[in-house]
Amino acid sequence: MPRPEKVQAVADIKERIEAAQAVFVTEFRGLTVTQLQKLRASLRETGAEYKVVKMSLARRAADELSIDGIDEHLMGPTALAFANVDPVATAKALRDVGDGNEKFVIKAGILSGEVLLPEQVRKLASIESRDVLLAKIAGAAKAPLYKGAAMFASFTRNAATMMSQLLEKKESGEPTPSGGAPAEAAPAEPAAAAEEE
Repeated sequence: MPRPEKVQAVADIKERIEAAQAVFVTEFRGLTVTQLQKLRASLRETGAEYKVVKMSLARRAADELSIDGIDEHLMGPTALAFANVDPVATAKALRDVGDGNEKFVIKAGILSGEVLLPEQVRKLASIESRDVLLAKIAGAAKAPLYKGAAMFASFTRNAATMMSQLLEKKESGEPTPSGGAPAEAAPAEPAAAAEEE
């Protein structure tokens, strides 16, 4: 029968995995205390937590959550990075640490209950950040609105221009688009005088 503290530890790991957007499995063998502190600080900036947990307990938690294929990665000096806010930003932070230190290894990840291999975690890290993507979506959504507003403004501007041009033509005596000349009194021809001669 498992001891109560182990049962509680497994429950805590399960709860963290379920609450996280993604979980990344890393090997930190050979990192100094200072490097680990920097890693934790960079992960905190992304809303992630970095925890060294007992791998036998992590395997049990993964089994209870029915996450297949993660057990083989939960060996040796391994820690879990829980991405609570943005999986992409957390993956980027882990990738940057791995690029700067060959002793730090990203072993796997869990995203939406699926296990990610190291190359898939790297692909995830290459996606633009959530803020950049949201800004692009907002920009794409605004563009048609700006075009629509400009088009509606041009209707009133063009209508006003057309009306002023029509008024100018009417005042100058030019034919209007309706085809007729302005109705003004024509000078009387001396028809009667011509008949008398």
